[in-house]
Amino acid sequence: MFKSKHTHCVVCKKIIQPGENTFVNLKNPKRKGITEIKAYLRLEARFYCTDCIKVSLRNK
Repeated sequence: MFKSKHTHCVVCKKIIQPGENTFVNLKNPKRKGITEIKAYLRLEARFYCTDCIKVSLRNK
């Protein structure tokens, strides 16, 4: 019913803990002065954990 407030890695679906280093893929905002940064990230960003980034860089 309600969406989870946890952030997940888009590759391995691991829950990303608060304070954990991540890589984020997001679009440049259309408007200036975004005040709700957390909401913008939750709606527009794709998060990758460091383990998945290491694997993808190793495969290149």
